[in-house]
Amino acid sequence: MNSQTTTLTKVIKESLNSSKFTFNIKGKLWELNEPKVMGIINATPDSFYAQSRTSTKSQVVAKAGQMLNEGADLLDIGGFSTRPNAEQVSESEELNRVIPLVEALVSEYPEALISVDTFRAKVAWEAVQAGASLVNDVSGGQADEAMFSTVARLKVPYILMHMQGTPTTMMQHTHYQHLVNDIALYFSQRTQALLALGHTDIIIDPGFGFSKTLEQNYTLLNSLNHLQKVGFPVLIGVSRKSMIYKLLKTTPEMALNGTNMLNFAALERGASILRVHDVKEAKETITLFNALQH
Repeated sequence: MNSQTTTLTKVIKESLNSSKFTFNIKGKLWELNEPKVMGIINATPDSFYAQSRTSTKSQVVAKAGQMLNEGADLLDIGGFSTRPNAEQVSESEELNRVIPLVEALVSEYPEALISVDTFRAKVAWEAVQAGASLVNDVSGGQADEAMFSTVARLKVPYILMHMQGTPTTMMQHTHYQHLVNDIALYFSQRTQALLALGHTDIIIDPGFGFSKTLEQNYTLLNSLNHLQKVGFPVLIGVSRKSMIYKLLKTTPEMALNGTNMLNFAALERGASILRVHDVKEAKETITLFNALQH
């Protein structure tokens, strides 16, 4: 490890010890000193939760407005469904889906912080040029070797998720020597690669539902606090996922109560950002959690 990387790692760990992270977003400091909510906007026809799908620019703008009114701190827009066996989408199609919507949101809500959910460096680059403020990559830079250098050049916060394999093959890759330790090591190695490029604005996402069995999801959630040792804020996305509705023998549409329960559990274990379909309920969960901290 070179001296620059060692220094950067020390800065990150000191930030962790102060229980506050600060990010540079469009030249402004954004403090992550209390839990935040990221609202999910799916510009896809096949997202696993049907009610989250949007097919027109006006629907996206209206959905974003609702989420912002309900208190969303971030909006995450994606044009490639990453559910198992989802339709493959070309880079050009993803660009055609995402970029006009980012432009529309920036025009309508210029103060909103918009994240682009993509594993492609070109889509990330174009989305940030169009006004996006963050990049959310389910592959953690593994699907496109240009991603790390791209976000380092863009100087935008980068959400680094854990996944083995690809969205198509991930459920064939659920073997771990030690689930939590293996994931922590993955984050340590991947973040060190970003730090070596001088990129420090990093958020980690354990990737619930990605290359993890139902039982592994709950083991990971129960041990979420261990991932804080990596030195970066943790985002969790369990909203209406199969780890909830399959266990409860229900559907994504009936999984809101389970989502709120697991979000609260994640907050107790140190989660900093909740990525959700239902912003109002997530904000209420955070309010109740905060009330118990005093």
